Amino acid sequence: MSVVSRVHAKLFRLVLAAFLLAACFAVAGAQTAASLIGKNAPEFTRTDFNGAKIDLASFRGKVVLLDFWATWCASCQVEMPVFVQWQRQFGPRDLQIIGISMDDDPALARKLASKLQLNYPVAMGDEKLGQLFGGVLGLPLTYLIDRHGTVRARFQGETDLKTIEIQLKSLLVEP
Repeated sequence: MSVVSRVHAKLFRLVLAAFLLAACFAVAGAQTAASLIGKNAPEFTRTDFNGAKIDLASFRGKVVLLDFWATWCASCQVEMPVFVQWQRQFGPRDLQIIGISMDDDPALARKLASKLQLNYPVAMGDEKLGQLFGGVLGLPLTYLIDRHGTVRARFQGETDLKTIEIQLKSLLVEP
């Protein structure tokens, strides 16, 4: 075997090992995310764009729609105006929407939140917060959390908003 062939074989094995390792992490993240269903939502505290504290535990007694998004995500920008409508419509029935921007630049996220006139708290997220929720490997990523703090549903990627709304309404009628 020539030197070039040995180098190519070594390089192939390294690339294959890296791919397999990445696949294992992706599967582990997906399993963690799926394993959140039926369990208490991970606790976190953040400061929203208005300087107010968002403490997930303080929303017990309310249904929480937790939305991970980014400015570059077209599907996110389709969902957020609907979430504004839902906050207005269902807020009096104890819905609380919380937005978590996964952007690197807070200025871009603030600008979009202002442009869309988001009527719910929005804070910046990071890898640590994403990992609490099983890893944010695709956006949008939305969780429905019941009045007791239990994760009841998870929606990743472009999702039919009627599907989310049906589950949201069912949680709002539960005591």
